Amino acid sequence: VYYHYYEYPAEHMVMRHYGIVSKDYKLIHFYYDEDYWELYDRKKDPQEMKSVYSDPAYSKVVKEYKIKLAELRVKYKDSEELDQKFIDQYKK
Repeated sequence: VYYHYYEYPAEHMVMRHYGIVSKDYKLIHFYYDEDYWELYDRKKDPQEMKSVYSDPAYSKVVKEYKIKLAELRVKYKDSEELDQKFIDQYKK
């Protein structure tokens, strides 16, 4: 499942991000105030408390999910330009 969270800052104060979620993993890209990635092993860590993005044991998963994420952004016509559009609207 692909998702994109644009509503920052807002009531929930969740930073802008987009990601892909499966039953096994969740890959998230945070952008705007900060630019970083998180990966969660949803079977070993169902509460998503510890990112394994930097763990070398997950490097193949990171690579695979980044490819899937890029493909889904194209499929759903999401892009960095659209990200910027929403940021510009917020700044007005």
